[in-house]
Amino acid sequence: MTEPPSAPIAGADELGTELVRLLRLVDRAQAQYQAENPDAVERSAYLLLVHLVKDGPQRAGALAEAVHSDPSTVSRQIAQLVRLGYVARTADPSDGRVTVLSATEEGRRVFEENRKVRNERIAAMLADWEPGERETLTRLLSRFTSVLEDRWNKGGW
Repeated sequence: MTEPPSAPIAGADELGTELVRLLRLVDRAQAQYQAENPDAVERSAYLLLVHLVKDGPQRAGALAEAVHSDPSTVSRQIAQLVRLGYVARTADPSDGRVTVLSATEEGRRVFEENRKVRNERIAAMLADWEPGERETLTRLLSRFTSVLEDRWNKGGW
């Protein structure tokens, strides 16, 4: 049976509605977490910390590229992370005029604590799901975000 031409748009509308709902709920949960937790970091700054912990030290420009953000925005977020003691700036050994950013020991601790809390909350929400359902959600969400990221890398969606 062939899908009617309007079906993909109707499906996109439903998915779009659910994505907006999801993002609103994530924003609310993040705001509540930040208010209650001393180790909470603004989501965009936390993403930079994630990259520094997982990918190792790097220049601010490379970090901005990795998170698809404007260098000036990344610079402000890095300044916040440096003030908090989560990120350190050091001279690049190959070019002393350039700064390399790296996660500090405290930054790694905060990353691990935030990740642990996130994983516990997600696990609790999915506790009643069948293992196959959890795997399907993860697989499809990964596929969706990979397509979105690929389109973004090619100039936007």
